[in-house]
Amino acid sequence: MKSLYNLFVHLMIFGMKVFSLFDSKTKKGVRGRKESLKIVRDNIHGQKVLWMHAASLGEYEQGLPVLEKLKEQFPEHKTLVTFFSPSGYENVKKRKQIADAVCYLPFDRKKDVKDFVSSFETEIFFTVKYDYWYNLLEELKHRGVKIYVISALFYEHQVFFESYGKWFAKQLRQNIDWFFHQTIKSQALAKKIGLTNSTVSGDTRFDRVKQFLDRDNHLEFIEEFKADQKLIVFGSSWQAEEDIAQVVAKKLPKMKLIIAPHDLHRVPHLQKLFPNAILYSSLTNSHIPELSNSQTLIIDSIGKLSKLYSYADLAVVGGGFHSAGLHNILEAAVYGVPVIFGNQYKKNPEADTLIEAKGAKCFDDFVAASAFITELINKDSQTEDEEKSFLKQMSENAYNFVNSQPDATEIIVKKILNKTSST
Repeated sequence: MKSLYNLFVHLMIFGMKVFSLFDSKTKKGVRGRKESLKIVRDNIHGQKVLWMHAASLGEYEQGLPVLEKLKEQFPEHKTLVTFFSPSGYENVKKRKQIADAVCYLPFDRKKDVKDFVSSFETEIFFTVKYDYWYNLLEELKHRGVKIYVISALFYEHQVFFESYGKWFAKQLRQNIDWFFHQTIKSQALAKKIGLTNSTVSGDTRFDRVKQFLDRDNHLEFIEEFKADQKLIVFGSSWQAEEDIAQVVAKKLPKMKLIIAPHDLHRVPHLQKLFPNAILYSSLTNSHIPELSNSQTLIIDSIGKLSKLYSYADLAVVGGGFHSAGLHNILEAAVYGVPVIFGNQYKKNPEADTLIEAKGAKCFDDFVAASAFITELINKDSQTEDEEKSFLKQMSENAYNFVNSQPDATEIIVKKILNKTSST
């Protein structure tokens, strides 16, 4: 099976190189990996390192609270963050952050992995959620590195639970020191394949978003745009969410809409859908149009979404109407903002629990979602001052749900420190 895995890795690399000829995102990933070894040798060569691996941006946000706390405990250690996806690497490398080195994870070929890992001394390695690369894990274990999985999420139909998945499960048993599961169900599934070294710690994304409440969330021009009207933020939007925005704009002409697309390449398309919309990049202190009279604002830059949610009365979060996957709903819910999304979110257990807490709703299609939003806002505007509308109740439910979650980061770091001190 190992030889088949290595064959798969080589075929994957070949496929990515071919696809990179036609896709700019894949090209960035292929080219970027050529720089990874140089990046670590220039920045952390020979040093003791705390290493976090994240598949993409969402996993990075999930793992960051743990990396920050570990850095407090090991201030002399360098920190390394690796990514598989360009969407994570390209975003994070531009940020101010704690990592001493940020790069792509090399392709999982034995020689590439060995050259990379031998450039520094890994003290602690953890991967986030379920991004496993078996030659890497084997090499780290061979070097005596403590290996953890945080916010681990096992679900039915993963390779480990198929008839041909015994080898993959065996690799995890041999190489992973401890799993920190998001849910009880995840832990129960893992135990079925012999992964008993585990704790149910919860989801570190709750810890991450709760930090947002203590920072300055002010964004220029947003208060002037919102004025005294209700505001819906369409976060990480795809076509379905933009279809909802079109319906809401017509049904609720006084409603304010902010659309932050998943991909900035969608901005020209959005301008066609909303010809009277204002681009955020066009706003300057010397040029401020009549914002209070404008209904739609398009965000044509990255890095603002989590702050935009703090101004919202309702959020429509993208990715749930198709297989791309639901984006982060907790970034909105932490502010007490009810969340609307599509029903394709099997890898997002927090979506089910937020719905159960009555702080969110999911829908099969944009038509049903649009109808619900229209009714929700209309009923809220008709509610007497002394009454509590369904919108306000959803807001309280969302806030209480997120802010009552346990501190998963504290649970994880305490266990890691105990295991580190015992060796």
